[in-house]
Amino acid sequence: MIRLITALFCLLANVSVANTVHPLISAMQEIDANVVFMRHALAPGVGDPANFQIGNCSTQRNLDGAGRAQAVAIGHQMREAGIAFSRILSSKWCRCLETAQLLDMGLVTPFDGLNSFFQGHADRQSTLNMLRDEISRISTAPVLLVTHQVVITAITQQSARSGELVLYNTETGQSRRLHLVP
Repeated sequence: MIRLITALFCLLANVSVANTVHPLISAMQEIDANVVFMRHALAPGVGDPANFQIGNCSTQRNLDGAGRAQAVAIGHQMREAGIAFSRILSSKWCRCLETAQLLDMGLVTPFDGLNSFFQGHADRQSTLNMLRDEISRISTAPVLLVTHQVVITAITQQSARSGELVLYNTETGQSRRLHLVP
């Protein structure tokens, strides 16, 4: 329905739907972003339970049905934009790995440099050092990093809501938030 309304609006505005630039591509071009940070999709609650274990999803805060649907919808938007990521890295937390997999954008590689240090489950400094080292080697091909709000904020100074993207240019440090789906 939204696509039909958009198409009709474009026709009325004498603009071809095929010539419009997807908001993701446009936002990336604005700052020449080579990294797309994504906060994991909706996972009700805050933090993780006291019995948290990194390899055991039953001890973690996980995506709910709305979060799963959100991740699938964001992946659809990314594919519609025609973006291809050279790599997809994810925090080892189950909610991040599941988000990355549900995007259906390619092979997902777990990476310690994206783990959350919110409750001290990972060391903040060593996590950020790993991440800074990794992103310093990213050239122009876009890389998708699925992680947590605290990690995104530490690197970009942007606060991201669940499922929100923060586009980042590793050379200039410029960043821009983007919300693709509600």
